[in-house]
Amino acid sequence: MSVTAEDVRRDAHEHNKLAKRLRRQVGQAIMDYNMIADGDRVMVCLSGGKDSYTMLDVLMQLQAKAPVKFELLAVNLDQKQPGFPEHILPEYLRGLGVPFHIIEQDTYSVVKRVIPEGKTMCSLCSRMRRGALYTYAHEHGYNKIALGHHKDDIVATFFLNLFHGGKLSAMPPKLQSDDGRNVVIRPLAYCRERDIARYAELKQFPIIPCNLCGSQEQLQRKQVRRMMDAWEKEHPARIEQVFAALTNVAPSQLADPKLFDFASLGGDVRGAGDWLMPERMD
Repeated sequence: MSVTAEDVRRDAHEHNKLAKRLRRQVGQAIMDYNMIADGDRVMVCLSGGKDSYTMLDVLMQLQAKAPVKFELLAVNLDQKQPGFPEHILPEYLRGLGVPFHIIEQDTYSVVKRVIPEGKTMCSLCSRMRRGALYTYAHEHGYNKIALGHHKDDIVATFFLNLFHGGKLSAMPPKLQSDDGRNVVIRPLAYCRERDIARYAELKQFPIIPCNLCGSQEQLQRKQVRRMMDAWEKEHPARIEQVFAALTNVAPSQLADPKLFDFASLGGDVRGAGDWLMPERMD
């Protein structure tokens, strides 16, 4: 089947429209959460997947026109997985002309040795990956760490914590690491995965699949994503509504006494005594 001039024009129009939408959404997230300020040194974590490629691409576009000056460094962690095509990212990044660094750390062998066969590897793998990336950023003076999580990731994390962790929490678009050394930002927080996937296809990014944990079908996250995909087919706006709810929290309408002062409602309750029922002693 031959490609006509009309096909080319239609594809170009679709690409431009999608690129504008992603730039607008990333720019809005950066403004809403004050993710990037003048003089920031931003370390962009690049995995070789569609999300991080898109994040770097859009940030480079915004860097050229942003009202503030900021620095970008693309960083990849080579975890020494067997068969990993270690030449792909350096060649791609040299072609872009963006500064980059490859951290080499054999976390693969550690994960394979520690995690029993058949068990999920994501938890340990992600902790070790974060440790290596966060340490590099701190030691080299990068005050912002950009991760490629998008809106679907944030909603999926909310359901994972709800169903399996017994808490209401997700991935915030911006946070400070537990040790206080790093500020993590998620510029794709307003972007949908389907748009990112289409953009990556149009841009023909050299995708590198993860063969460590990404292939484990029993992962709870994959189960949640299948649930979300089913919802998307029946109720296309549901994911957007859940994300909107995460940005519109009413603490007084929940039940966490640490988050809202329920005790003070209705007057002074001091001296009311111990309301715990005594244990029965047989």
